[in-house]
Amino acid sequence: MNFVVSLLQILLAVILLLSTVKGASIKAMEKSTNEVIQFLDVLLKSECQPRDTLVDVFSEYPEDTEFHYIPSCVVLARCGGCCQDEAMECVPTETRNATLQVMRSRPHVSQHTLELRFTEHSRCECRLKPGLKTAKKQYQCSPCSERRKRLFIQDPLTCKCACKYSQLDCTARQLELNERTCRCERPGGERHCF
Repeated sequence: MNFVVSLLQILLAVILLLSTVKGASIKAMEKSTNEVIQFLDVLLKSECQPRDTLVDVFSEYPEDTEFHYIPSCVVLARCGGCCQDEAMECVPTETRNATLQVMRSRPHVSQHTLELRFTEHSRCECRLKPGLKTAKKQYQCSPCSERRKRLFIQDPLTCKCACKYSQLDCTARQLELNERTCRCERPGGERHCF
């Protein structure tokens, strides 16, 4: 008698599961095939965030190999989505415990409902994948003219040499900046060194 009741419970669970899957597929078919989803909607739906994910119960409780779980997978909030850089991945930054009732059965022996705890993700963000380090680019620039090196500064990204002193520095001393030589000179061409 217990076996018949167990079998009826399993059949009822399967029927309920199939009816929700069928309902979801009908709703998906009702959408127009010509509908264009706007960029902002696509972007928001694809970003790194907690989202409903089907998780196999056995993957969370691998030591319970002698049992069958109904359902065999559960819906949990888990991090998913895209990061704008391939070196990054969507990972949880906050989690919480969720307790779900499932049926655990040992074939032809027993079955009962029990509560299992699962980890859900409540906040996610894109972080650097483990093992990857930010590669600092080493730029090899030819140095500024050795003769006037003290008058120039070099931009390490562009390798361009620029005057160390600005027009403002020279004007404060009542001089003008000669951008070719990077020296402060008296108006009229006389040089004045710092």
